[in-house]
Amino acid sequence: MAHPGSEASAPRRGRPGYDREQVLAVAVKVFNEQGYDATSVADLSATLGLTKSALYHHFESKSAILELALSDALDALEAVVDEATARHPLASDRLRSIIRGAVRVLTEKLPSVTLLLRVRGNGDVESAALVRRRAFDQRVTAIVAEAQSEGLIRGDVDAAVATRLIFGMINSVVEWYRPGGPVDPDELGEDILRVTLDGLQSR
Repeated sequence: MAHPGSEASAPRRGRPGYDREQVLAVAVKVFNEQGYDATSVADLSATLGLTKSALYHHFESKSAILELALSDALDALEAVVDEATARHPLASDRLRSIIRGAVRVLTEKLPSVTLLLRVRGNGDVESAALVRRRAFDQRVTAIVAEAQSEGLIRGDVDAAVATRLIFGMINSVVEWYRPGGPVDPDELGEDILRVTLDGLQSR
Protein backbone atom coordinates (compact mmCIF):
# COMPACT_ATOMS: atom_id res chain seq x y z
CA MET A 1 0.00 0.00 0.00
CA ALA A 2 1.49 3.32 -1.03
CA HIS A 3 1.33 6.27 1.34
CA PRO A 4 1.90 9.98 0.79
CA GLY A 5 5.47 10.87 1.60
CA SER A 6 6.51 7.22 1.66
CA GLU A 7 9.92 8.28 0.43
CA ALA A 8 10.51 9.44 4.01
CA SER A 9 10.66 5.80 5.03
CA ALA A 10 13.56 4.93 2.72
CA PRO A 11 16.66 3.72 4.58
CA ARG A 12 19.51 6.15 5.06
CA ARG A 13 22.91 6.07 6.58
CA GLY A 14 22.88 7.41 10.11
CA ARG A 15 25.50 9.56 11.74
CA PRO A 16 27.81 7.94 14.30
CA GLY A 17 26.13 7.61 17.69
CA TYR A 18 22.55 7.26 16.46
CA ASP A 19 20.86 5.26 13.75
CA ARG A 20 17.39 5.93 12.36
CA GLU A 21 15.71 3.42 14.64
CA GLN A 22 17.23 5.02 17.74
CA VAL A 23 16.24 8.50 16.62
CA LEU A 24 12.74 7.22 15.87
CA ALA A 25 12.40 5.56 19.29
CA VAL A 26 13.46 8.70 21.15
CA ALA A 27 11.22 10.92 19.02
CA VAL A 28 8.16 8.72 19.59
CA LYS A 29 8.83 8.76 23.33
CA VAL A 30 8.94 12.57 23.29
CA PHE A 31 5.79 12.76 21.13
CA ASN A 32 3.94 10.55 23.62
CA GLU A 33 5.15 12.57 26.60
CA GLN A 34 4.62 16.08 25.22
CA GLY A 35 2.18 15.58 22.38
CA TYR A 36 3.16 15.65 18.73
CA ASP A 37 1.91 19.18 18.03
CA ALA A 38 3.60 20.55 21.16
CA THR A 39 6.96 19.00 20.27
CA SER A 40 9.36 21.07 18.16
CA VAL A 41 12.37 19.95 16.18
CA ALA A 42 14.42 21.88 18.74
CA ASP A 43 12.89 19.72 21.50
CA LEU A 44 13.87 16.56 19.65
CA SER A 45 17.38 17.83 18.95
CA ALA A 46 17.90 18.77 22.58
CA THR A 47 16.65 15.41 23.85
CA LEU A 48 18.88 13.53 21.43
CA GLY A 49 21.85 15.82 21.96
CA LEU A 50 22.03 16.45 18.21
CA THR A 51 22.09 19.59 16.15
CA LYS A 52 19.06 20.23 13.96
CA SER A 53 21.15 19.50 10.88
CA ALA A 54 22.21 16.16 12.34
CA LEU A 55 18.55 15.31 13.05
CA TYR A 56 17.61 16.26 9.48
CA HIS A 57 20.32 13.88 8.29
CA HIS A 58 18.08 11.05 9.58
CA PHE A 59 14.63 12.51 8.80
CA GLU A 60 13.78 15.45 6.56
CA SER A 61 10.94 16.65 8.80
CA LYS A 62 9.10 16.06 12.04
CA SER A 63 6.11 14.77 10.09
CA ALA A 64 8.35 12.17 8.41
CA ILE A 65 9.13 10.76 11.86
CA LEU A 66 5.42 10.69 12.70
CA GLU A 67 4.55 8.97 9.42
CA LEU A 68 7.12 6.23 9.96
CA ALA A 69 6.01 5.63 13.56
CA LEU A 70 2.33 5.42 12.64
CA SER A 71 3.03 3.17 9.66
CA ASP A 72 5.03 0.86 11.92
CA ALA A 73 1.96 0.33 14.12
CA LEU A 74 -0.56 0.16 11.29
CA ASP A 75 1.50 -2.19 9.14
CA ALA A 76 1.74 -4.63 12.05
CA LEU A 77 -1.99 -4.47 12.83
CA GLU A 78 -2.97 -4.92 9.18
CA ALA A 79 -0.61 -7.88 8.94
CA VAL A 80 -2.46 -9.53 11.84
CA VAL A 81 -5.74 -9.41 9.89
CA ASP A 82 -4.04 -10.51 6.67
CA GLU A 83 -2.48 -13.54 8.39
CA ALA A 84 -5.70 -14.50 10.17
CA THR A 85 -7.63 -14.26 6.90
CA ALA A 86 -5.09 -16.40 5.06
CA ARG A 87 -4.87 -19.09 7.74
CA HIS A 88 -8.41 -19.55 9.08
CA PRO A 89 -11.47 -20.37 6.96
CA LEU A 90 -13.85 -19.83 9.90
CA ALA A 91 -14.51 -16.25 11.00
CA SER A 92 -14.61 -17.41 14.63
CA ASP A 93 -11.02 -18.63 14.36
CA ARG A 94 -9.98 -15.50 12.48
CA LEU A 95 -11.40 -13.32 15.24
CA ARG A 96 -9.57 -15.22 17.98
CA SER A 97 -6.34 -14.92 15.99
CA ILE A 98 -6.86 -11.19 15.48
CA ILE A 99 -7.44 -10.55 19.17
CA ARG A 100 -4.30 -12.46 20.13
CA GLY A 101 -2.31 -10.79 17.36
CA ALA A 102 -3.50 -7.26 18.15
CA VAL A 103 -2.50 -7.68 21.80
CA ARG A 104 0.89 -8.98 20.69
CA VAL A 105 1.41 -5.97 18.41
CA LEU A 106 0.40 -3.59 21.18
CA THR A 107 2.80 -5.08 23.71
CA GLU A 108 5.68 -5.36 21.22
CA LYS A 109 5.18 -1.91 19.68
CA LEU A 110 3.73 -0.10 22.68
CA PRO A 111 5.18 3.39 21.94
CA SER A 112 4.10 3.51 18.28
CA VAL A 113 0.64 2.06 19.01
CA THR A 114 0.20 4.55 21.86
CA LEU A 115 1.03 7.35 19.42
CA LEU A 116 -1.43 5.92 16.87
CA LEU A 117 -4.24 5.87 19.42
CA ARG A 118 -3.66 9.57 20.16
CA VAL A 119 -3.94 10.67 16.53
CA ARG A 120 -6.81 13.11 15.93
CA GLY A 121 -6.46 13.90 12.24
CA ASN A 122 -4.41 17.09 12.46
CA GLY A 123 -2.55 17.31 9.17
CA ASP A 124 -2.15 15.00 6.20
CA VAL A 125 -0.10 12.32 7.99
CA GLU A 126 -2.59 11.94 10.83
CA SER A 127 -5.55 12.01 8.43
CA ALA A 128 -4.00 9.22 6.35
CA ALA A 129 -3.43 7.18 9.51
CA LEU A 130 -7.07 7.62 10.52
CA VAL A 131 -8.20 6.40 7.09
CA ARG A 132 -6.15 3.24 7.60
CA ARG A 133 -7.49 2.80 11.14
CA ARG A 134 -11.07 3.04 9.88
CA ALA A 135 -10.33 0.49 7.14
CA PHE A 136 -8.85 -1.84 9.77
CA ASP A 137 -11.94 -1.43 11.95
CA GLN A 138 -14.22 -2.17 8.99
CA ARG A 139 -12.32 -5.37 8.16
CA VAL A 140 -12.58 -6.58 11.75
CA THR A 141 -16.26 -5.60 11.95
CA ALA A 142 -16.97 -7.74 8.88
CA ILE A 143 -15.25 -10.69 10.57
CA VAL A 144 -17.25 -10.10 13.75
CA ALA A 145 -20.45 -10.13 11.69
CA GLU A 146 -19.39 -13.44 10.13
CA ALA A 147 -18.62 -14.83 13.60
CA GLN A 148 -22.16 -13.85 14.60
CA SER A 149 -23.56 -15.79 11.68
CA GLU A 150 -21.46 -18.80 12.76
CA GLY A 151 -22.90 -18.56 16.27
CA LEU A 152 -19.76 -17.58 18.19
CA ILE A 153 -20.93 -14.06 19.04
CA ARG A 154 -24.44 -13.18 20.13
CA GLY A 155 -26.51 -11.61 17.40
CA ASP A 156 -28.29 -9.01 19.55
CA VAL A 157 -25.17 -6.79 19.67
CA ASP A 158 -24.36 -4.70 16.62
CA ALA A 159 -21.17 -5.99 14.97
CA ALA A 160 -19.60 -2.52 14.89
CA VAL A 161 -20.40 -2.00 18.58
CA ALA A 162 -18.97 -5.42 19.44
CA THR A 163 -15.77 -4.53 17.56
CA ARG A 164 -15.47 -1.26 19.46
CA LEU A 165 -15.97 -3.06 22.77
CA ILE A 166 -13.32 -5.65 21.94
CA PHE A 167 -10.75 -3.10 20.81
CA GLY A 168 -11.69 -0.71 23.59
CA MET A 169 -10.39 -3.34 25.99
CA ILE A 170 -7.31 -4.09 23.89
CA ASN A 171 -6.44 -0.42 23.40
CA SER A 172 -6.83 0.37 27.11
CA VAL A 173 -3.76 -1.77 27.74
CA VAL A 174 -1.52 1.10 26.59
CA GLU A 175 -2.48 2.98 29.75
CA TRP A 176 -1.08 0.43 32.18
CA TYR A 177 0.96 -2.30 30.49
CA ARG A 178 4.72 -2.01 30.99
CA PRO A 179 7.21 -4.22 29.09
CA GLY A 180 9.19 -6.39 31.47
CA GLY A 181 6.56 -6.02 34.19
CA PRO A 182 4.64 -8.77 35.97
CA VAL A 183 2.04 -9.22 33.22
CA ASP A 184 3.01 -11.85 30.64
CA PRO A 185 2.05 -10.49 27.19
CA ASP A 186 0.99 -13.90 25.84
CA GLU A 187 -1.21 -14.58 28.85
CA LEU A 188 -2.62 -11.08 28.55
CA GLY A 189 -3.83 -11.93 25.07
CA GLU A 190 -5.55 -15.04 26.39
CA ASP A 191 -7.13 -13.08 29.26
CA ILE A 192 -8.56 -10.49 26.90
CA LEU A 193 -9.77 -13.24 24.59
CA ARG A 194 -11.61 -14.94 27.47
CA VAL A 195 -13.15 -11.74 28.86
CA THR A 196 -14.27 -10.30 25.52
CA LEU A 197 -15.58 -13.44 23.86
CA ASP A 198 -17.12 -14.92 27.03
CA GLY A 199 -19.11 -11.72 27.44
CA LEU A 200 -20.16 -11.67 23.79
CA GLN A 201 -20.57 -15.41 23.37
CA SER A 202 -23.83 -16.64 21.97
CA ARG A 203 -25.97 -18.33 24.63
